[in-house]
Amino acid sequence: MSSFREWWQVNTDMLELKDAYFRTRKNITWNWADPSDLVPIYWDNPYFIRHESYETDSRDRYFGNVGLNYKITDYISLNARVSLDSYTGIQEERIAVGTVGVPEYSRSNNSYKEYNYSFLASFDRDIIKNLNLKAILGANVRRQTTSSIGVSTNGGLVVPRLYAISNSKNPINPPGEFYGTREVDGYFGGATLTYKNFFVADATLRRDYSSTLPKDNNAYFYPSISGGFIFSSLIKTLPWLSYGKLRANYAGVRGDAPIFSITDTYVNFPSFGNETLFGVSTSKKNEKLRPEHTTSYEIGLEASFLKSRVGFDVSYYIAKTIDQIIPVEVSRATGYNTKFVNSGTVENRGIELSVNGTPIKTNDLTWSVNLNWTRNRNKVLDLYSGVDNLLLGSFQGGVSINATKGQPYGTIRGNDFIYIGTNKDGTPDRSSAKIVDQTTGRYKLTSASNIVIGDPNPDWIGGITNSVRYKDFTLSFLVDVRQGGDLFSLDMYYGLATGLYPETAGLNDKGHLLRSLASDFSEGVKPDGTPNTKRASAITYGAYGYRYSPAAGFIYDASYVKLREASLNYTLPKSILAKLAPFKGIDFSLVGRNLWIIHKNLPYSDPEDSYGSGNLQGYQGNAYPATRSIAFNIKFKF
Repeated sequence: MSSFREWWQVNTDMLELKDAYFRTRKNITWNWADPSDLVPIYWDNPYFIRHESYETDSRDRYFGNVGLNYKITDYISLNARVSLDSYTGIQEERIAVGTVGVPEYSRSNNSYKEYNYSFLASFDRDIIKNLNLKAILGANVRRQTTSSIGVSTNGGLVVPRLYAISNSKNPINPPGEFYGTREVDGYFGGATLTYKNFFVADATLRRDYSSTLPKDNNAYFYPSISGGFIFSSLIKTLPWLSYGKLRANYAGVRGDAPIFSITDTYVNFPSFGNETLFGVSTSKKNEKLRPEHTTSYEIGLEASFLKSRVGFDVSYYIAKTIDQIIPVEVSRATGYNTKFVNSGTVENRGIELSVNGTPIKTNDLTWSVNLNWTRNRNKVLDLYSGVDNLLLGSFQGGVSINATKGQPYGTIRGNDFIYIGTNKDGTPDRSSAKIVDQTTGRYKLTSASNIVIGDPNPDWIGGITNSVRYKDFTLSFLVDVRQGGDLFSLDMYYGLATGLYPETAGLNDKGHLLRSLASDFSEGVKPDGTPNTKRASAITYGAYGYRYSPAAGFIYDASYVKLREASLNYTLPKSILAKLAPFKGIDFSLVGRNLWIIHKNLPYSDPEDSYGSGNLQGYQGNAYPATRSIAFNIKFKF
């Protein structure tokens, strides 16, 4: 389906859904569980969700700091500071009567407070001619407190559209409560040597002690060493070279564990009648956790030319993460759902490139361009206790996200078609023909569901920003690009099976309804490799989707091109500002974000609308139409 046809179909369908909701104020959709009662079976009208099943968040935040500086000499100074960041908030979630699932109202009261006490001594002086030394020595004490209490209705709502805990159909379960603290004490130092403003060497070291790790493993270091050489300062014979710098650095980043990761505790469960129940947490803690740490190396080159009208910045890096702390899934026969472990070793290698230029530069007109491009490759080098595969998460459709030794992090596993060809390593050759079962006329599928069917990591990501200034007006826009990376679509998995999408309607090459004859299975080869000539027998329902296709049939390319942001800015000229004291500047801005998906390969959904982030990527489902935002800003300068 072409992009325009898809756009037209989606927008037409959305207008019909919008009209159906505002006409009836009911959850009108195309997928009824019971047409006589008009009860949805799979998904809700997005306008009904927007106006009936909505969430409200409110937050009061307080932050600030108090500091004291004392200069002992011209080159030695002391600084002490206390800072506070605190907030309280209320989250309310509503599931309206008439939606798929059980109606509900839930409320959560959350609070967070962080104090930082820091002391810093600094030194800044030329120790010999043309050689400057800057040094720091300090300590930091951090104290965090997080608390929350949440409760929800049980079994539905008595009165529709009345969102209160007292409107619960059944007696409510005990509220969920959390209270956690984190204490981190750190000591650090650093030194920077600068020679004639063209050579810089820098080294830092920090040691932290964290309360979330076992006492025997609660200390860890942050070392770093870097150097920079501004070679353009020594080259005066090249007038076209405006600036040039070589740099290299090494850094070690350490991390502690989440709160309550090392000691097993009892938790409260829903009551049984009048009896209050407590039991062991479903997450197994680990009293032998070690700090996770990442070691990275980077080299880079940056330069600008022609009076800084053109420039670039390129770097190559290697980062290795060891002992990453992850709550991994375990067999429920153990009595737990997850267990905290130090997962192993993951390596990332990549290139980052930035190119900038100013093709036009006059007093009234300036056009600037900036291009960014990043290519990253990662690989799981090792896992804990000699395990070859670590299950990060499992989902509907028989799909799982995994860390597999020797493969990229986050591979997607599931069942697949059976192909006639194989690669040199014994894996299926997906470019070869699929084998057809001569009894059913359908493609043969693997019985195993642990086959690697996708890699969520993109080949590269990039973006281009253009900014055009004409007198007091500035127009800028950012286009983001993602190339490659796989995505499993649960929406396509179910939507094709239930006839939701237009691909399932129409006639095949024999003039039969697509929904009653699986003509798409007439291709492929027989088990002996000869062309298949047998057509599938007639069926009455579900010629597409999960009923006759493996999970691999719903892996899509997650590439996209997006107009991420555009803005138009107008700055009042100085001649007008002179009459508007005490203002020194007034800017008017119109900003739009997520404005246009220029290109994508995933039908009907935004490829960025996925279930997870961080460790769980590459799985999409229950996606609603992407939203755009448009804002108008006024900025006053005094």
